[in-house]
Amino acid sequence: MFSKDQKIKIAQEVEKILLSFDHPEMPKNEPNFTLKVEGKGVWSWAEIKPNWIYDRTNRKRSINPFNERNAIKR
Repeated sequence: MFSKDQKIKIAQEVEKILLSFDHPEMPKNEPNFTLKVEGKGVWSWAEIKPNWIYDRTNRKRSINPFNERNAIKR
């Protein structure tokens, strides 16, 4: 549903919001979360995880060319 760049931006903003609450049960940095966004159809969804969990061995994420192409048009 979202392009790679859009997922990165969403993950950054979610992390910023989570850390801003300064909740005693939250870590002080690098909160672990998964955000699932459901679209209009059963085939339309996005799973977003924090950007910091990706290192050199697993940085390559699967990319849907349709999402990447359409992100530019929006």
